[in-house]
Amino acid sequence: MRWAVLYARSRRLPAATAALLVVTSGVWFLGRGSWNPILVVLTLTAGIAVAAIGLSGQDADLDRVAALPWPRRRFAHLALIGVATGALVLGVQELGPSAIDPAIVTRDAAGLAGLAGLAATVAGGQFGWTLPLLWCAISPFVPPADSTAIRVTAWLLQPAGTPAATWTAVVLAVTGAVAYTGWGGRR
Repeated sequence: MRWAVLYARSRRLPAATAALLVVTSGVWFLGRGSWNPILVVLTLTAGIAVAAIGLSGQDADLDRVAALPWPRRRFAHLALIGVATGALVLGVQELGPSAIDPAIVTRDAAGLAGLAGLAATVAGGQFGWTLPLLWCAISPFVPPADSTAIRVTAWLLQPAGTPAATWTAVVLAVTGAVAYTGWGGRR
């Protein structure tokens, strides 16, 4: 058996892929008549959450002593979660009457993937879903205001071209990717 197949099975990628398809299709189907930014954020968060559960293997000690260089594989895995989820949402939304700006979907997918990487590094791969879900739960309830702090807190729901939202997503994506790539999931 090749290493890629073993890696995919140990990280539960087949189950995560199936769950990603079901979650994305389900949320789109339920909201197809009123597709809006909140449904996009919910779909992205749910997709990244189900895929982020596999950010660590069953045995953290075995991962640390493996002969293969893990950092590149960890980065590829985290990037694949963000890219696959974003691409799936972009593809599914084209089936409906309205679509959200692709820049918003791309920004939010990258930031949420970074949050999943941070959560996996701090709490362990099985908890990679926690930070994206937490931020998604808070964002819709942030009162509308014109301050930078509000735009940073509600970055998921800001319009395309909002500098505070874009920079927040970039910082989260880079920080999460560097942390997860360098240290992997916590034991």
